[in-house]
Amino acid sequence: MMDLSRYRKDFPILQQTVKGRPLVYLDNAATAQKPLCVIEAVDQYYREYNSNVHRGLHTLSERATRAYEEAREKVARFIRAPRSEEIIFTRNTTESINLVAYTWARQFLKSGDAILLSEMEHHSNLVPWHLLREERQIELRFIPVTPAGELDLSQLKSLLDGVKLVAVTHMSNVLGTVNPVEMITAEAHAAGAKVLIDGAQAVPHMPVDLQAIDCDFYAFSGHKMCGPTGVGVLWAKSEILREMPPFLGGGEMIHEVFLDRSDYADIPNKFEAGTPNIAQAIGLGAAVDYLSEIGMDNVWRHEQEMAALAIEKLKSIKGLRIFGESAHRGAAISFEIEGVHPHDLATILDEQGIAIRAGHHCAQPLMRKFNVQSTARASFYFYNVPEEIDILVEGLKTAKRMFGYVT
Repeated sequence: MMDLSRYRKDFPILQQTVKGRPLVYLDNAATAQKPLCVIEAVDQYYREYNSNVHRGLHTLSERATRAYEEAREKVARFIRAPRSEEIIFTRNTTESINLVAYTWARQFLKSGDAILLSEMEHHSNLVPWHLLREERQIELRFIPVTPAGELDLSQLKSLLDGVKLVAVTHMSNVLGTVNPVEMITAEAHAAGAKVLIDGAQAVPHMPVDLQAIDCDFYAFSGHKMCGPTGVGVLWAKSEILREMPPFLGGGEMIHEVFLDRSDYADIPNKFEAGTPNIAQAIGLGAAVDYLSEIGMDNVWRHEQEMAALAIEKLKSIKGLRIFGESAHRGAAISFEIEGVHPHDLATILDEQGIAIRAGHHCAQPLMRKFNVQSTARASFYFYNVPEEIDILVEGLKTAKRMFGYVT
């Protein structure tokens, strides 16, 4: 296993104790911790050159503008986007998907058109399309999920018949399954459909090459990849962005305004109305630098090894069931223990300094698919170490004993 433990010292929050125990942070699928360089980048902006971007000719504004636009260029290189102006800064993945739903979809989809989703989608890639269906009578179709937690693509060609948009997750936040998005994109394009990929769980954990995937839209969040909260990214092909109407109207997104009409700015400004999330974007740029130095191949390799080790050790616990058995998976592991509610598990583990997630993980349809209301989830990142898996396993055994079960 690769030794990435040397990076733990870069994360101040990992050095603390919780309830008198060293913190074991295993909730990375919800949000990742921030290295000192990201915290300092945000702090430096506010301390040294806090100013609005694009609008001032003074030194502070020029410095802020340069840092903000450099962050856009860093993100573009990180995901191998063809052009930096195709990077739109949003608040998060949810806003990025909603941007597509409220602009491109409402411009180009009409009653009777179909959108293809999957049964493993996060609510952020379901609810916007529910709203559109209610407004436009759009048909929603779904790629089934197999008992092993993989997409059943055997009927993909027939599901694509008449579909105008395919919107699927790159990696499941519940099952850890990594979907074959390149193949899905190729099939969708052959059927005449555009493709949106929810990359919230993929970009932080594995190399992502948008030129290889060739999708039309790709969305992700900064806070899951060591960046600040409050900044996300929508990437889309420039020709599509130029066809789309603005999402919000106001300052910055205009070329010229008259009393009776507005002429819009070119991309990316067209979709970044008002004062943007400047500090957060600069922090995201610092996070990209940090992850690039580590190497996303190294991050992915370490997490796969951690996932394999964690699954092996979790399976040794009697009565524990893991959801998702895909061979191509990330390091988010959902599970349940017979007779112990996931919320009780999370509470007991917290008493031992272990942070996991419990609930439906914003994927209630997938929970129903597996006939559960909620699961516990442990999710790893490159700063997690094998010893923390042992602590998790012992914590789960303690929880079982507290409920009177043999471990």
